[in-house]
Amino acid sequence: MKVAVVFGGTSTEREVSIASAVEVIRALRELGHEVIAVDSARGRLSLEEEGRLALPSSAPAAIQDQPDSTQLEALRQTRSEVNLSSAVLDCDLVFLALHGGSGENGQIQALLELAQVPFTGSGSTASGLAMDKELSKRVARSAGILTPDWLTGPVDADQVGDRLGWPVVVKPDAEGSSVGLSIVDGPEGLPAAIAEAATYGQVIVERFVTGREFTVSVLGHSALPVGEIVKPEGKVFDYASKYQNDGVQEVFPARISGDLARGLQEAAETIHRVFKLRGYSRSDFIVDREGRIWFMEANTLPGLTRSSLLPKAAAAAGISFDDLCERICRLALPED
Repeated sequence: MKVAVVFGGTSTEREVSIASAVEVIRALRELGHEVIAVDSARGRLSLEEEGRLALPSSAPAAIQDQPDSTQLEALRQTRSEVNLSSAVLDCDLVFLALHGGSGENGQIQALLELAQVPFTGSGSTASGLAMDKELSKRVARSAGILTPDWLTGPVDADQVGDRLGWPVVVKPDAEGSSVGLSIVDGPEGLPAAIAEAATYGQVIVERFVTGREFTVSVLGHSALPVGEIVKPEGKVFDYASKYQNDGVQEVFPARISGDLARGLQEAAETIHRVFKLRGYSRSDFIVDREGRIWFMEANTLPGLTRSSLLPKAAAAAGISFDDLCERICRLALPED
């Protein structure tokens, strides 16, 4: 197949997207596919430009800090947010290695749908739903899945204390990779946390649930082995933790009972189904001390770096990285 790998963009997850693209491009070429590289903010890359992507600065281990906001803003000012290049229209398939922003909120998916070009991952409506944390929580709750109580819009400490109690999680309503996320223990820390999250858009304040953190990927319609995120005491699973080698411990398969594993997998499959997700997804959960499963959020384009959670879940199921990429492609093609 001729495959366009689309990545980059202008979101806060640009560097993670580039790291995913480096791995996906290599895998698809080794599988025998013809691959072109397209930065959704810059257009099609030349072979020379593409070669620079493999520099150490693009390696997962180097993604330690969020991208510089000044550099991102400069990119947004000088480049169109979406520049897919006419070359994409001549491909058999678009492999979306984008994360966050217009690459994951349904906008680029809508363009590809209008162009009638097959692409990996979920459609525009489902992508927009999953990216919107408040809306996704409402849909999950309507499906009978627990999710922590929350508030959106302008809120003050009195409202948060009365409705949610302390501590709370403050985060942007439509960002990924835990960008802008803070845990606030009391009223005095709320204004700064809201201001930080608000730099990325609408803010959601969520009741903090104490427990073990799990992640479950779905490939096709079936859940892969459950993974557990084991953090050092007092550490938040934030952007840096996700992409530093020593950030947290990720255990696949999780060391839990068969009943709990099945419960988590069934919850992830339910989210995948009711959100009308396609191809693959990853959902994150917390299990509290009473054994209750709480849905946190769904990811329609989870990371595909070597350190990402989806490839680790696939490996636990005996699926190599190259095979995972091939399956993702096949799931995106129209059925004969």
